[in-house]
Amino acid sequence: MTRLFVALRPPPPVRAALLAAQGGVERARWQSDEQLHLTLRFVGEVDRRTAEDLVTALDGVSAPSFTLEVRGVGHFEKKGRASALWAAVAPNPALEVLERRVERACRAAGIAPETRRFIPHVTLARLGGGAVGAGDWLSANGSLVAPAWPVAAFRLYESRMGRGGSAYLPLAEWTLDPANG
Repeated sequence: MTRLFVALRPPPPVRAALLAAQGGVERARWQSDEQLHLTLRFVGEVDRRTAEDLVTALDGVSAPSFTLEVRGVGHFEKKGRASALWAAVAPNPALEVLERRVERACRAAGIAPETRRFIPHVTLARLGGGAVGAGDWLSANGSLVAPAWPVAAFRLYESRMGRGGSAYLPLAEWTLDPANG
């Protein structure tokens, strides 16, 4: 079994701006540079055959290239407590088109439909029950911006759990159509 997700990788200037916003929340597990990405679709644990079917289905995804911008921050909650802090990505119709086409490819590969609403973001920190200061961090970083970046490709990643957190290994990459971007 392998744990997979489909994502966009921000370029170095964007990652640098996101890394600079990290800090100030006790016991937060801040994401490393290598972990920063925008998930289009979390796939989860699949067998080798399903992974191969997914690659084949993603081969058929065609979408225009586009530009994304980080604007603001947000958080996810579990049981009324912040569980993750993230950088928000400005709404973009082309991103939504790509997300829907990736979702269709996942279904074509036999992967169960995603039930959660797509919220474009880049996770910056994961928070446990002992994290302190998330509200202050959200207030201080509410106007976070990073350089706009051209999105020219999307990738399939494998997530390997380790002692220091997850390591993300790119398995395949698909180029978006620059003529339509």
